[in-house]
Formats: sequence, C-alpha cells, structure tokens
Amino acid sequence: MRRVVARAYGGPEVLAVVDAEPADPAPGEVVIEVRAIGVNPIDYKLYSGAFGTDPAVLPMRLGSEAAGVVAEVGDAATGPRGPIAVGDEVIAYPLLEAYADRLVVSGDSVVPKPASLPWNEAAGLLAVGATAVDTLDTANVGTGDLLLVHGAAGGVGSFVVQLARARGATIIGTARPVHHDYVRSLGATPVSYGDGLSDRIRVLAPDGVDAVIDTAGSDEAMDVSVDLVRDRSRLVTTVPGPRPVEAGFRIVGALGAEGMELRKRFRAALVDLAGNGDVRVRVARTYALSEAARAHADLRKPHAAGKFILLP
Repeated sequence: MRRVVARAYGGPEVLAVVDAEPADPAPGEVVIEVRAIGVNPIDYKLYSGAFGTDPAVLPMRLGSEAAGVVAEVGDAATGPRGPIAVGDEVIAYPLLEAYADRLVVSGDSVVPKPASLPWNEAAGLLAVGATAVDTLDTANVGTGDLLLVHGAAGGVGSFVVQLARARGATIIGTARPVHHDYVRSLGATPVSYGDGLSDRIRVLAPDGVDAVIDTAGSDEAMDVSVDLVRDRSRLVTTVPGPRPVEAGFRIVGALGAEGMELRKRFRAALVDLAGNGDVRVRVARTYALSEAARAHADLRKPHAAGKFILLP
C-alpha cells in the first residue's frame, strides 16, 4: 500500500509518498480500498508546526476523511448503521491517516455511501459538513435569524450557508466577487471583502445581524462581526487564536478525541442530506495521491471555490 506522510515540520516540500505493508483487520476493524480522499486546511497546519513540533510524531500521517469500498471485514465489525460487509461502498470519518490507497479503520468510523453520491463528493463531505453543523449549533441558528457568514464560498462556509438556509435563516455571505454567483446559488446574499465592508452589510442589515459564523479569521472579519452582531454570545469562528478570544468569539474546532466524538453525531444526517441532494459538495480540483504536496501548496493560495480531492 502507499501513503503520504510528513517526514519533517515545514511546508508541502516535507511530504513524501512511502510504501507500507498492508495490515489485516483486527476484530471490529475493516479494510477499505480508497477511491477518493478529502483535503482540508488542517492537514497542512498539523505539519506546519502551528500546533507544536514534537519529533516523536514523525513521520506524520495525514488526512481525516476518505471514501472507498470495503475489501475485508474483521470479526464483529459494525458501523453506526449496522454490520459492514465486503463490497460495501462507504465514507470513513473521522480518521487520522486517510492519505493512503488502502486503510484499516475501526468499523465505528464507517458509514454507508449513498449510491447517488459520487466518490469525490463523498470524500469531501463530512469534515466540512460536521464543522458547519457544529458552528450552527454553537451559534444557535434557527428560523428567522439573520446570519452573517464570513468566507461563504469556502469549504466550511458553503456548508454553513446551505444548512442555515435549511434551518430557516436568512444569510449574508462575504466572498470575493468572483465567487458571488456561487454564494448566491447556495442561498446567501453575497458581499465583497475589503474597505467599507461594515457599511455594505448595513445596507442589507440596518439593525445588525443575529449571529455571525466566521471561517476567514481576518482582522476585518473580527472587527465587522463585533460591530454588527446584536448578541455577542452568538459570535462563532473556526479559526483559533488570541484575536477571536479577545473579541469574544466562541471557537469551534475538532482537534482531540472529545471534538471528534462530537462530530460523529452529525454524520448520518449529513450523509442523508447529501444523498437526497439537499446539500452539495462542490469539488474544485482533483489530484493524484502522489501530488499531495502540490495540492497543499495550491490550497494555501486563492483558488476556485470547492474542495480539493486526492485520487489514489
């Protein structure tokens, strides 16, 4: 089997494709032949040194989500929706080493893939979708709310918009002009970043907004959000750091076992919504597994709206 690892801390140049001996599934585990892998910003942040540089975790395995076909099943392997069988098409999340062409994972990480959901979309669904649900629950967004979403064209932001609309909220979404049509298609009114942002939003929301979900993490987003929100307990961001803490934002993240357990609860509903076409994963680009470094370099730059996907 092949997998991508970070051999050191640094930029995408530290990534390498290595060979590994395929393992047999232990009781409760399954083997998945991977068809597609979701790429997320947290993947490169982990080896960037942003969360520490412990040499003991090197070489570092990467990736939290993938989709594929079950090739082997260990004894008593059962997923959230029942027994798992060889040949099942599945989505696996949350994981710690999805960047591979073959995975051995706990049955608890596996949910059935709807036949209507393409592989690329399935692989990019759950990390952003679960984060979006978490932000909406934390901000208590519901019917009648006026919600401001920063980064509405991004992976998480686009899901926040779709799911907030389904909850009955009205959404204003900040985005670059090139992405305005996309944001509008999701169900939000787009507004451009940059000087005068607060004034442009005030035209649409003269009395301010009920809640803010920030996925951009810029100083501009922080300042505008504090200026416009009527209840500061409903300021939520996905970008950690001292600035949002000082501004009173509640930070939503999935690092650690507790965060991952929380996200697991959202999987079934998200898969059902995607299978029915009620939410969509927009795929921006696909890369071969061996091109993971290039995918990470491109993800750090301005790019087309949507998820990046690796293909083994």
